[in-house]
Amino acid sequence: MSIDLQFDRDHLWHPYTSTTNPLPCYPVASAKGVEIVLEDGRPLIDGMSSWWSTIHGYQHPQLSAAAKAQIDTMSHVMFGGITHQPAIELGKHLIEMTDPKLNKLFLADSGSVAVEVALKMALQYQQGIEQPQRTQVMTILGGYHGDTFAAMSVCDPDNGMHSLFSKVLSKAHFLPRPTTPVGQPLSAEDADALAQGFAQHGDSLAAVIVEPMVQGAGGMHFYGAAYLQRLRQLCDQHGVMLIFDEIATGFGRTGKLFAYEHAAVVPDILCLGKALTGGTMTLAATLATDAVAQGVCASAAGVFMHGPTFMGNPLACAVASASMAILQQGDWQQQVAQIEQQLSEELAPCAEFEQVAEVRVFGAIGVVETKRAVDVAVIQRHFVEQGVWIRPFGKLVYIMPPYLINSAQLSQLTKALSTTLARADVYQTS
Repeated sequence: MSIDLQFDRDHLWHPYTSTTNPLPCYPVASAKGVEIVLEDGRPLIDGMSSWWSTIHGYQHPQLSAAAKAQIDTMSHVMFGGITHQPAIELGKHLIEMTDPKLNKLFLADSGSVAVEVALKMALQYQQGIEQPQRTQVMTILGGYHGDTFAAMSVCDPDNGMHSLFSKVLSKAHFLPRPTTPVGQPLSAEDADALAQGFAQHGDSLAAVIVEPMVQGAGGMHFYGAAYLQRLRQLCDQHGVMLIFDEIATGFGRTGKLFAYEHAAVVPDILCLGKALTGGTMTLAATLATDAVAQGVCASAAGVFMHGPTFMGNPLACAVASASMAILQQGDWQQQVAQIEQQLSEELAPCAEFEQVAEVRVFGAIGVVETKRAVDVAVIQRHFVEQGVWIRPFGKLVYIMPPYLINSAQLSQLTKALSTTLARADVYQTS
C-alpha cells in the first residue's frame, strides 16, 4: 500500500509546520542502521538521529528483541499502586549511571513532561521546607526546554519558538546567554551577570534550570564548564534548586555520558529523555536527590502531585534498559570521539563560505550557523537528492548522527552539507 501523501497534507499536523501551506514531507517506508528508506526505495543517511534519539541506529537487534519480549508479557499497567520489573531494572540502570546523589527517579512520558515534573518538584520542595516565597524560576537566554506551558516559560522569550504565548506564560527571569568558551575560565561578563541575577532574584527563586554545556534547539550554542561550576556555587549560597535539562545532551552526545560530568557538578534535579529508549518509543526520566524528595514530601500535600497515565510504561522501560545496557558496553566513547574528530575536519572548510557565520563542533554535534536563514524546503530537497537527511532550522544547519555511523557515511553527510551551503538558492531572500 502506498503512502497517502494527499491525506497527510490535508489532515496531519507536522512539527513547526503550517497546515495551510505545509513544507514538503518525504514518505518513509522503513529505517535500519543509519539509513531512512523512502517509499521510492532511496536510502537517506540520517544526520539527525531522529532529533537526537536514535543513538544506536534504527532496528538495533537488542532493542527490537527487548520490545518483542516485553510486549508478549505486558505492554502496560498503571503505575499507581502497582510496580513491575522493567521499571525496577531501568531504575537500577539510571541510578548506577548517574551521580550517587541522584537516587530518586520519576518516570514520565516525554522530555517536556520531565521538565514540567522538575519545575513542580522544585516549587513543591520550597513549600515543604517552609520557603513559600520562593516561587520564581531563572534560566539563561537561548535555551529550549520543550513545548508544554512550564517548559515554554523557560525557553528564550524573544528569539525562541514561543513568543506568541508570552502574555499567558509564567514569567521567568533570564540571564544573558553564557559567553564562557568550552575549556576556558569563567568570563568576566558571565561572572558579573550571574552575580547580578542572584543579587536581584536570589531570595525569591525556587530553581534555576539550564541545558548544561549545549543549548540545543534554542541555537546550538556551546559554553564552558566554568559557568556551571559558578552557577552551582550560587545556587547553594542562595538556597536555590539547580535543574539540568539533559534531554538532548544525555547518554554520550557531548563525549561524556552526561554533560554535567564536564564540570564535575551535580544538579539537584536531572531531566533525561530522547535517547533514553534509543529512539524506539517515548519515555523520559526526572532524577532528584534525597533532599529534594524529603522536601517535596514534607509539603502540605505529603506526596508529589503528578502522575501520568503512562508513567513507568513497561514496554518503554524494557527497551530503555536494553539501550542503557548497550551504552554500558562502552563503544559509544570511541564512536563519539571519532565522530567529533571527523566533523571538526570536514566541516571546517564551510567557515570560508560567504554566507557562513561560524562552524562549531562539540562531541557528536556539528553545527554550521549561517548569516541568513535557510529556505527549509529548498535545502531539504538538495539534501535528499544527495542521499542524506539533515533538517535545519533558521540559520542553523547541524548534524548529530547515530553513534554507529561509519566514516564513509559521515563523509557523505558532511560533503552534502558543504556542497549545499555553497549554493545561493538555499538561503532566504528576505
